[in-house]
Amino acid sequence: MQTLLKWLTPAIALGVAIFILFFLVSINSQEPIVNTKPLELKTGLFPSKEEKVWLNHFSESERKGYIYPVNEVYVKLDLDEKITKTITYKLSAKVKDPYQLFCLQEELKGRQLKYFLKKDRAGIDLLIYSQHVDKLNNLVKVLKNYKIQAQIELYKEEY
Repeated sequence: MQTLLKWLTPAIALGVAIFILFFLVSINSQEPIVNTKPLELKTGLFPSKEEKVWLNHFSESERKGYIYPVNEVYVKLDLDEKITKTITYKLSAKVKDPYQLFCLQEELKGRQLKYFLKKDRAGIDLLIYSQHVDKLNNLVKVLKNYKIQAQIELYKEEY
């Protein structure tokens, strides 16, 4: 029995090694790449003739089930457009205890406002960025009922 195991183990290892070798050779064949040209972003502004791109060669491959690990995409951005200015307001409030935090979160859920809570040693800060100053003013009035002091300021983005 031991002599059988002594010869069977290397035979199985040799068989697996040969299988892996044939598999690697079959998926990495030496087929020449035809009509290689770099990819271009097609905007659709100018009609172009149908060209054969080197990447299309892979999609026409007869071998199914092999996935190429990298997809490259090139994006050209037109940064010459004018950026429109919008006025954004920032509401900031300090929350002192868990009850205030609970009341604050319930009010924000009811008004469907997106917010950011920042916790540090000084306490919990609430930040809301919005373009609607009326909504923020109404929220400040409601927060005064819960003894939460809030301030509205103009928000300036720093680039």
